[in-house]
Amino acid sequence: MSPEKGLENHTAGPGFVLLGFSDHSILQGLCFTVFLAIYLMVLTANGLIALITVVDSTLHSPMYFFLRNLSILEMCYTSVTLPKMLVGSLMADGRISFLGCAAQLYFLVLLGSIECFILAAMAYDRYVAICDPLHYTLMMSRGLCIRLVVGSWVVVAPVQIGQTYQMFTLPFCASHDLHHSFCDVPPLLELACADTFWNQVMLYTIIVVFVMLPFSLIILSYINIIRAILKIPSVLGRHKAFSTCSSHLGVVTLFYGSATVVYLKRRSRNSVDIDKYLALFYTIVTPMFNPLIYSLRNKEVRIALKRLLWTK
Repeated sequence: MSPEKGLENHTAGPGFVLLGFSDHSILQGLCFTVFLAIYLMVLTANGLIALITVVDSTLHSPMYFFLRNLSILEMCYTSVTLPKMLVGSLMADGRISFLGCAAQLYFLVLLGSIECFILAAMAYDRYVAICDPLHYTLMMSRGLCIRLVVGSWVVVAPVQIGQTYQMFTLPFCASHDLHHSFCDVPPLLELACADTFWNQVMLYTIIVVFVMLPFSLIILSYINIIRAILKIPSVLGRHKAFSTCSSHLGVVTLFYGSATVVYLKRRSRNSVDIDKYLALFYTIVTPMFNPLIYSLRNKEVRIALKRLLWTK
């Protein structure tokens, strides 16, 4: 197929078809029920976390400021993909418009990248709290916390606009069937009829800057945290210090573990189903578990939840 023909399909085509789990049509009803339950759980649990960090004065610290932003991100993140997946499962219709796919991809990579920076900011917060507690209030001022969050949006948003524009100016082939549950970079690149070298360069540059760099900062923070904890003489003191980090470590492991496998592993026809399940894990399952991890592992959050739900 010539580039001109591919471009014609790209500009005039009705959009894409998200095949998702259509090859398991007998499970469509089950998929709808499971996805709906997960979506409601994500919205409810993360909404509660965001609410208590606002209304409970004991949670007005930098750590919970970042947790509130993370919870809001998780609600938005799942809302980018799950509503369309619910409609597709219920109506057995995976069609998505060209602009709809572009918007879904943009907000997916935007929110995912910002989450990486929020997780890095939370790791830095724990580093300062444990390694330099006397200067914690001074170093983790409200102004700095706000600048870290706003700065993440300011840096990430225009770059992801550029990646999305670069992706959707590619000529796509006649088949617009996406072997995925939502519009994402790797499956879209597989449909391109042109050379995707520069798209790959853009993708891996973004992964290095927006994913691996924050992850490296997280690792560096925890190396120093572990060193500081090991210097604490009492076992109880070491346990208390580490317990303030365990929730964050769990969230980082869930998010980075699944996302890294999806974006860095080489896709093949034999791994399409595995890739779809892994993508579901970091876009749906991780946002569901994050509030559970923080509420179960964090005593202050549990107490605040009890005050909100049962104290009148």
